[in-house]
Amino acid sequence: VQVRVGIHTGEVEIVGGRARGVAVHTAARVASLAAAGEVLVSGTVKDLTAGAGLSFEPRGTHVLKGVPGEWVLYRAIAS
Repeated sequence: VQVRVGIHTGEVEIVGGRARGVAVHTAARVASLAAAGEVLVSGTVKDLTAGAGLSFEPRGTHVLKGVPGEWVLYRAIAS
């Protein structure tokens, strides 16, 4: 089974035991753009992991439905 993953970080609200908020919505939109077997991250995640030894490949600028602005996404590369 191949999965696709989208990672973003931000503030999350827990309502009725469920995570909600713009960060959750953004992560879901990032995941929807990932191909099978791919991990996509937002520029926010890439910036926050600087110096951690992780590798990323640019995947372009995207408009994420329901999320303001344009987002630069990156593919996480296995080291």
